[in-house]
Amino acid sequence: MGIIRKTQSVERLLNEFEKSSEAISAKELIERLNSKMNKTTIYRVLDRLEDDGILHSFLGINGIKWYAKCNNCTKVAHTDKHPHFQCINCGKVDCLPFHVNIPKIPNREILFSQILIQGKCEVCSN
Repeated sequence: MGIIRKTQSVERLLNEFEKSSEAISAKELIERLNSKMNKTTIYRVLDRLEDDGILHSFLGINGIKWYAKCNNCTKVAHTDKHPHFQCINCGKVDCLPFHVNIPKIPNREILFSQILIQGKCEVCSN
């Protein structure tokens, strides 16, 4: 882990991601940790964890930022590129275990790509 110090704030945030394999919105993290950490600290630690390749982020519906654990990423490169699925009923967000090939675009350098697939999750579709 490339993070400078493993403080209580870092531990608390990482524990939230250890509880579940689902992505968690910044809004949800603020609600969960409201009594233990202030909003500014949560955003600062999330940014640091993302910079260090421990978490990745993406935008969900309504422009809300979501975070999930990375697999095999480092401070130097985020190599864990995959689509995400968001349920339009319950709001659950998952990282999908599929690789999506992004085509090369002439005269362009693609640095980031976000694919958000929306529909109904396994619980809501039954």
